Amino acid sequence: MMATSTTTVAPKKTVSPRHALLEELIGIAVKQAGDQFPDFANRLAAALIDATQGDPAQMQQRIKAGNLLHHGNAAFQHLATATLEKSLRKEIALLSPAAKPKAAKKTEALSLVPYEEMDTKVALGSVSKPFETLYADALQTLNVRLAFLLDRDILRGNQNPFRPEVFLSAVQQAWLDFDPSPESAGLLQPLLKPGMFIELGPMLEALNLTLQRKGVLPGSVDGYKSRKADRASPAAPPRVRANQAVLAQQLRQFFGAAEPQEDIDLTIPDLPNVPMAPDSAWTQGAAQGFHGAMHNESAQRLSQVAAKRPLLGYLAQLQKKSVPTGLAPAGVGGAVAGGVGSGGGLSDMLHGFGEPGAGNVFYLPAIKQNLPQGSLSRTDESTIDLLSAIFETVFRDQNISQEIRDLIRFLQIPVLKAALVDKNFFFQEAHPARRLIDLLSRMGWEQRKGPDDPLFQAMQRSVDRVGRDYDHELSVFTEAVNELEASIKAEEAAAATAIAEPIAAALKQERMAEASKSAKNAVALRIGTGEVIAVVEAFLENKWVSVLTIAYSVEQDKPGAVENATRTMDDLIWSVKPKLNADDRKQLIAKLPGLLSTLNKWLDVIKWQDADRLQFFAELAECHASIVRAPLELSPERQVEIAMEAAQRATERRLELQAKAAAEPPPPPPDDDAAIEVDSLARGMWLGFTQEDGSQRKVKLAWISPLRTLYIFSTAARQEAFSMSGEQLVKHFRENTVQLIRADGVVSVALSQALEQGAVNDEAMDEAETAA
Repeated sequence: MMATSTTTVAPKKTVSPRHALLEELIGIAVKQAGDQFPDFANRLAAALIDATQGDPAQMQQRIKAGNLLHHGNAAFQHLATATLEKSLRKEIALLSPAAKPKAAKKTEALSLVPYEEMDTKVALGSVSKPFETLYADALQTLNVRLAFLLDRDILRGNQNPFRPEVFLSAVQQAWLDFDPSPESAGLLQPLLKPGMFIELGPMLEALNLTLQRKGVLPGSVDGYKSRKADRASPAAPPRVRANQAVLAQQLRQFFGAAEPQEDIDLTIPDLPNVPMAPDSAWTQGAAQGFHGAMHNESAQRLSQVAAKRPLLGYLAQLQKKSVPTGLAPAGVGGAVAGGVGSGGGLSDMLHGFGEPGAGNVFYLPAIKQNLPQGSLSRTDESTIDLLSAIFETVFRDQNISQEIRDLIRFLQIPVLKAALVDKNFFFQEAHPARRLIDLLSRMGWEQRKGPDDPLFQAMQRSVDRVGRDYDHELSVFTEAVNELEASIKAEEAAAATAIAEPIAAALKQERMAEASKSAKNAVALRIGTGEVIAVVEAFLENKWVSVLTIAYSVEQDKPGAVENATRTMDDLIWSVKPKLNADDRKQLIAKLPGLLSTLNKWLDVIKWQDADRLQFFAELAECHASIVRAPLELSPERQVEIAMEAAQRATERRLELQAKAAAEPPPPPPDDDAAIEVDSLARGMWLGFTQEDGSQRKVKLAWISPLRTLYIFSTAARQEAFSMSGEQLVKHFRENTVQLIRADGVVSVALSQALEQGAVNDEAMDEAETAA
């Protein structure tokens, strides 16, 4: 076998379909961005040349840079395109499994990053925020699809290779290479705004469309999230996904050993949510697409139906006697049901649930015992055994209300009929019959108000719809699931309305927290240089952070607030720097009235009215006076000396800030197990919080804020229990004081237990093998 060169000089070679798809995505992004770079460069040059703010030296530098860009448009385009492609490849390489062993070296390298480069990264992070907000939906969808493509459970926003920050950073680096003069380095970032920068929306749409066409998790992120919420995703995705794969393999071996001569399709995918028929026309919910085109699988299913027609007919007769028939006048008693009584519908049947033993009626074992010998194949017997384990798990689960368990018991024969002709029931969580059991079980955890509860009535209708079908038509499960999912969705909307006040408060709290974070970053970016005098630095940290927080929080309603507050902060910092020539001092004197007026207006907004405010302005006035009074005519040696002193003070202050930051305990890694568990949570999950006395408090996750920073939990009675920040929830998971009560559906749990315990027809199979 010939060795393959690992150098980057050789042409790019795709080694796998995944690699080829990633190369295609890079090509799409580079082409779409490259096509827009000429127009972007023209807009950028015009903005630089037309700028009117700043001192004469800055205006002169902007005009110079704008003319350079205008005449060198093609060169800038080439640099930007090449830099972007290199950046995209680097970002994708960081996601590869081979990059993980180098974590130690990466950490060491980070410690050597220049402070100026860290400032640039922080600044670019702030610049990219409006783009992340503008393209939030497309980016989230792309995150989901890329995670699926790369076999990752979670792909965070800052890991997406196609996030706006990568494009902004590439353009900034191209600008530094294009115009290496230090005076031009900071001219570009203030202009990188939506409307000025290239349009990323069409590019993100093209990337998502390409992934969708390749079969990488088709559908929007909203659909993905709703399915994720409905099925109660696990807390530890790698572990649970491995468990699902093990379960699928156990089922293959089980059915293969039960009756290998039957023509059973054992090539069922490891992922339970992957549809068996890719061309099927699913229309709503996780139970979509139960009817596909006529493939070999469909033909095989029809063949199984024909072969099992006598058995299915017998089960249909039992079903008429054992389950309610809605509007049909058929009775409900009979040999199998044990004579519960007669009635005209499901509501009538529920009157007998309070009788002793009424909720424990278990049909499936009796069916297996009473059928004529030889009428069941070994696979059919195994199917009944597995279903018996599933329903027994439901009936023994005291967390499921008795009313819901009584409803589920009527599904035994309809589900048996479905599973006999379609083994996908055991492999696919999205199978409609399985989905119906999981939905009813999950809703059974909530304490319903009784027969008058709208959602309970919807569950009754769904069970009644299935119970009226005697002709083993699987579509009835799809219809029942779709109706129930629609009712659940309406119920969740009503529940959200009921807790609208705490949700509104949580949203406001999240906006303020995000605004505070942005404000602190903006201030830290400026005082981190060490060049700000102590009085202004303290003022910015203690008061102007509050001003910027207000500005960020109202920016959506009052555009320009952030720009005004930020410009005022920058003008204040500039005003206290030494002014060594007459022009700078004239400009300071001209700016001071407006600066002081704006400062006072913003300070009135945050209601800072105490004596400290007067003290600050007194110290500020003294500083300005000393700047204006300082002698103008300084020798070159004295100017150099002043500059050296200022640089030394800035360096000392910067080292002091770095030492202070280093002394603080390092934050937990953003991708630790606890953070991943919290990111995996979805609305509708049940969690157990450990109380001080050791007991466990069970609550339902009722709402998650858009940025996943706040979570609202409700009790089983659907009343608000409490809210919690994302950081607090992560801390609880780290300390093992909260656990997911149920991560998998009841069917998955029952199947795993049955197969692990070896309680499914093992003895019968061993006896048959011995006799043979």
